[in-house]
Amino acid sequence: MQNAKKIISIDAMGGDSAPRSVLGGMNQFLFQNGENSVFFRVFGDEPRLRRMLRKYPRVARSCEIIHAPDKIKPTDKVAEVIRHAGDTSMYMAIKDVRAGNSLAIVSAGNTGVLMALSKLALKTVEGISRPAITTMLPSGGGDQRVVMLDLGANVICDEENLFDFALMGAIYAETIGKMPRPKLGILNIGEEDTKGDDVLQLLHKVLSEHKESLPYEYIGFVEGTDISGGRVQVVVTDGFTGNIVLKTVEGTAKLIKRVLMDTFKKSWIAVAISFMLIHVFKRLKNKMDPRSYAGAVFLGLNGFSVKTHGNSDALAFANSIKYAADLAKADFNNRIRDEAARLADIKAELKEDRS
Repeated sequence: MQNAKKIISIDAMGGDSAPRSVLGGMNQFLFQNGENSVFFRVFGDEPRLRRMLRKYPRVARSCEIIHAPDKIKPTDKVAEVIRHAGDTSMYMAIKDVRAGNSLAIVSAGNTGVLMALSKLALKTVEGISRPAITTMLPSGGGDQRVVMLDLGANVICDEENLFDFALMGAIYAETIGKMPRPKLGILNIGEEDTKGDDVLQLLHKVLSEHKESLPYEYIGFVEGTDISGGRVQVVVTDGFTGNIVLKTVEGTAKLIKRVLMDTFKKSWIAVAISFMLIHVFKRLKNKMDPRSYAGAVFLGLNGFSVKTHGNSDALAFANSIKYAADLAKADFNNRIRDEAARLADIKAELKEDRS
């Protein structure tokens, strides 16, 4: 019965409120998607997990517990733990993907360690220079989203790295975000063709010359305001800039919530009006709630590694599982390999022009 389902490995001990929030997220995912949607291989403190599973019979019917005697702490440094991670819930879950027992891992643990261990165990997809972190952020009106990468895996990137990020981001937007031939832009300090450093200038030149051959609609340089404006569906940048943008978006969402709450406390008129606009505020909350885009995916690895916030609650963890399940269903990596091979000659021009 297990083999008929998508199997996802879970790091049950990663995150501030693990394993409670992890089991709660698994339960919420199964409630929303059905018990036949996935089967979980859960790595962590077996006695503790079995006690807690009494509260989650739905999860108990859809999982297997594998004992992991140790765990990665949020304060652990990559260099300090990478040699001694073998018995941790995180690394055992990652190795389960490498062994082919499961299709993806979901963890709320230490981001740097998860990225390093995932890259070490799973290796990079053929044709891809470096993996990148991506997620979908709120954008435009309605339910629009924008895919952005890299969000922190690579602080310094060259033209070939960004070329690969564009390819992976476009396929992610199409397969997971349901955005056929997405509009893609390179983040810069201005839209003008003359803006940006040598890396961005060379990448822009090559992409512009081969627009018709790309699996996305290249629209050129975009600015920070375009990310939330709905003009672009995939935004490509280096991990340093991308991580700052991500934290800024999350901070803005919290600021909007604080401003609204403060306004309601100080004005009875605002409170009265809020009852008439309750549906508007509900849509705003759903749009800006960081839990709705809590899952960050490490793209470009031979297996899927999904990271959610360390402070994730059940809803955020459930959404991260949804990302992992969708990736497993989409045959994503085969598409990446095929497109990378098809565009290899265009990518080679970047190296030739740089030299």
